[in-house]
This record gives sequence, structure tokens and C-alpha cells, in this order.
Amino acid sequence: MEKHSLSLTGLGRTFGATRAVDAVTLDIRPGEFVGVIGRSGAGKSTLLRLINRLIDPTSGRITFGDTDVTALRGRALRQWRRDCAMVFQQFNLVERLDVLTNVLVGRLADHGFLTSMAMRFTDAERTIAIRALDRLDLAPQALQRAGTLSGGQQQRVAIARALVQNPRIMLADEPIASLDPGNATRVMEALRSINRDDGITVLVNLHTLDTARAYCHRIIAMRDGRVFFDGRPALLTDDVVRDIYGSEGLAEFNEAVTSTAASPNRLTEIA
Repeated sequence: MEKHSLSLTGLGRTFGATRAVDAVTLDIRPGEFVGVIGRSGAGKSTLLRLINRLIDPTSGRITFGDTDVTALRGRALRQWRRDCAMVFQQFNLVERLDVLTNVLVGRLADHGFLTSMAMRFTDAERTIAIRALDRLDLAPQALQRAGTLSGGQQQRVAIARALVQNPRIMLADEPIASLDPGNATRVMEALRSINRDDGITVLVNLHTLDTARAYCHRIIAMRDGRVFFDGRPALLTDDVVRDIYGSEGLAEFNEAVTSTAASPNRLTEIA
């Protein structure tokens, strides 16, 4: 499969008078593992949703190789969302369905309307789904109802669902924000494995600096909808972090990090 860079040029999105994303220009190289950080409301989630075309930009352009992603409609747009898989903080699983079927939902973009409605999958697709679950240490839970799994297990099911799309890019929007440290590590290790072993470009919104430094080749920090920092983790000094979060935000961030062991969800309030 030919590898392409993902390019954002002057990308913007407004909601009323609010500029959620403001003139963002970035080039993401094939196979990069990129962390996106910033305070609540900085534009991180909006940026990923723009890339996946879950929402449309108000201005600017997204390209992937020779493809103008901002111009895609209909089937071509559905194919882009298959190629650019999305993992959400809330897992977005159908809890009453078994784990295997939830993973197979990732194959629906390759099906026609009737087979999609009937949820009919081939034996080959079931094999692909089982292999994805096995990679994430979840094959024994394949026939278990998704709603009975822990949060960390559900997030890994969501990653398996994204993986069976055979994507070229994987976007993860705060995938560990609601998880305890142990499960957060398992999820991040899974994303790193997919990046290293499959060569899939990964963009992940993160709420902890230590995680971003540990896993990401490159860190992009956003503030007020703009890119405030873009570079290697080693360049993310305390002074730069203070500028990203502001004095008040940095104090709040440090307090959240200190209290994470007692309440892992605390960091979601400032993510």
C-alpha cells in the first residue's frame, strides 16, 4: 500500500462566534505517532473530527497524497472514514452485542446496504476480527457481551474494531481519559504496537504529558484553536508547558497529576 502524508492547510472550524480550530497548518508524515495536548477547549477533539470528516471545516483544506479530503462526498467519504479510523473516549460499542460482532462492525464500510443491515459477515472477516482481538489479548472474550467488559477491555475492543478497517491512519480521541493507569498503559501499548508493526500513522489526543513524552515521536500542543507547539518530546520543556497551559492551567494540571492515583478520571476535567 502506497504511503502518503496527511496535510492540513489553513484548517479552521467555527461554532457561532467561537473559533474551535483556527488556521491550523500541519504535515503528518507516514508512520508517525503524534500526540496532541492542550487545555480543555483548545481544539484537540475538533481537530481529529475534522480530519475524519465527522464535521466539515469552515475554512482550509485537508489532503492525503493527491486526495482532497475536504471535497469528498458519498461513497468516497465513507471510504475515507474507513481509511482514517477513529477511536473514541466513550468506546461507542453496542453493549448488548457480543465482542466479536462489535469488532466486525468495522468491516461494514466494505459491504453493500443489504448485507450491512443484516450484519452478514464472511468467514474470512470473522478470522480477521478474531486475529485483531488476539493481538489485543481479548480473543477469549469474543462471544461475551460487550457491556460486561471493563472500561479498559471495551477500549481495546474499540481499537480492534478500528484495526479491522485496515486503516492507513488511526485517530484516538482521549482513549485513556477514563481508564485507570494499568488499563491506560495497555491501551497505549496497543496503539504503539499498531504504529510500529503495521506502519499505521497514529494521532492521539492525550491529557497527560508523561504519556505523550513516553509514546509519541512528535507532540503538537494546541491553545485557543491554534498550534502553539510542534516538535519532539525532548523540546517540550517546563517553560513551554507553562506557555501552553498558562500559569493557572499548569497549576491545575499538576494538581490533577498528583491526585490521579486516587481518582484516575480527574484528568478528564482539564483535558
